[in-house]
Amino acid sequence: MDSLDLKGRWNVLKGKVKQQYADWTDDDLLYVEGKEDELYGRLQKKTGKTREQVQDWLNDLDKQ
Repeated sequence: MDSLDLKGRWNVLKGKVKQQYADWTDDDLLYVEGKEDELYGRLQKKTGKTREQVQDWLNDLDKQ
């Protein structure tokens, strides 16, 4: 998922992520335009997945 796709869909995806990980905070899921790498880094740290796995996971959530 590139940054433009992420920007346009993040609010919906954030809700789906929170359904799976209810203990995550808004700070964990904060999206700041131009700082997508930081968001991916936080998601990687929380899930223990690689960046590619996180991107695939978000793409899968987007299709649900």
